[in-house]
Amino acid sequence: MITVVKIGGNIVDNPEALARFVDAFSRLEGKKILIHGGGKEATRLSGRLGIETTMIDGRRVTDRATLDICTMVYAGLVNKRIVSMLQAAGVDAIGLSGADADIIRATRRPAAPVDYGFVGDIALDGVNSETLGRLLDAGLTPVFCAITHDGNATLLNCNADTIAAAVAIAAARLDETDLHYCFEQPGVMADIERPDSLIARINPADYKRLKEEGVIVKGMIPKLDNAFRAIDAGVRNVIVKHADNLLTSVGTTLSAD
Repeated sequence: MITVVKIGGNIVDNPEALARFVDAFSRLEGKKILIHGGGKEATRLSGRLGIETTMIDGRRVTDRATLDICTMVYAGLVNKRIVSMLQAAGVDAIGLSGADADIIRATRRPAAPVDYGFVGDIALDGVNSETLGRLLDAGLTPVFCAITHDGNATLLNCNADTIAAAVAIAAARLDETDLHYCFEQPGVMADIERPDSLIARINPADYKRLKEEGVIVKGMIPKLDNAFRAIDAGVRNVIVKHADNLLTSVGTTLSAD
């Protein structure tokens, strides 16, 4: 059994929430993999360096200077901070970008209709499962940031939710795999203002209906699109939940039926 966990930027950027998460993650049994973002740290460093941050529809435009900052922050500061916290919690973690050991490749997103710069898209079979398996068999816990590469010496900034889905698919080739998307909400909500409106289970038909009804909108759509692609490609379950509920069954389970 392999557990893949992705944590959102609001957890990474909150020292108390991150500490709680690391404690829970350290107590997960079996082989495990962590994927993280870290956008707010990159925005803060850009501001200190006088580099403007440009967002289009909530997505960061990654020009050359911004790519350098994202690499420093995601693959450096944030990644090594999390790895050091995991080591202190007794987890033998290894921090990775997609370029390390050529484990994840991406292709640069086309400039049309919107040019996001050095932003990569990952095929859901774009993770080297053999290399991933060797790391896990060595007793290591891989910790992936959102930086990958194209195989031609160009680094690319990628969506961490997509990386999580692709890594989970690669893990599913090795053993039964569950994917947890952990963020600051209890799961998928029928009404974001009502904590008691958690939707416990969603299948593809439910998902289509909830999008048509306007219940699932904005950033939750690409997250769930990735989730159902992962399920179609062999991941056993995908669970969307609050980071504090990592060790509980509370959340939204996505399933094929």
